[in-house]
Amino acid sequence: MVRNIASFITLTLTICIILKVSFSSDETIDLGKYSTNGLNLNYTVSDDVDVLTQNEPEQFSPFLGKSFVGFKEAVAFKESGGNYFSVNTFGYLGKYQFGTGTLRMIGIKNPSQFLKNPKLQERAFVANAERNKWILRRDIKNFVGKRINGIIVTESGILAAAHLAGPGSVKKYLRSYGLDNFADGYGTTVYDYMKRFSGYDTSIVEPNKEAKAI
Repeated sequence: MVRNIASFITLTLTICIILKVSFSSDETIDLGKYSTNGLNLNYTVSDDVDVLTQNEPEQFSPFLGKSFVGFKEAVAFKESGGNYFSVNTFGYLGKYQFGTGTLRMIGIKNPSQFLKNPKLQERAFVANAERNKWILRRDIKNFVGKRINGIIVTESGILAAAHLAGPGSVKKYLRSYGLDNFADGYGTTVYDYMKRFSGYDTSIVEPNKEAKAI
């Protein structure tokens, strides 16, 4: 009996000592010693999911609006999709689809070299617009703001139509109030370009009878 009591007391004291040590310890856990580095924590998202591909360059398309740059890029997109090296089925060349006759008038005598030279093509577009603006200066003054075939005539529409059909065809269209509506080989008309390219700012284009790209 005495032995049992002694065993019970010993067991009780042992438990008390263990509890005291457990609850009185001042030791704290240093979380700075722990890291998730090297652990695979991606448990819910498949490796095949394309969230953001860091290796791909950011796609950025500047908003050109109704500026002159916006005007010429819009014309280029309609003419060739913006391709400097395009040649259509009628032999028109480059980003803006120039004919060889127009190129000669603005000083370009070598169509092959023209097709290989993007900078020259950009100068050709400006020179041709300057020349057309000089030829159509009176029509611009007389018709801009008027309504023909349901659309308001604008300077940019006139210059775009002149690029398509030549200034002579634009004069006929305006002076016939839309009755003489030239169409190119693909069926695109002066009216189409007057409407599509209406309202751009082409004030930067100076009328110049002798404009040359070279």
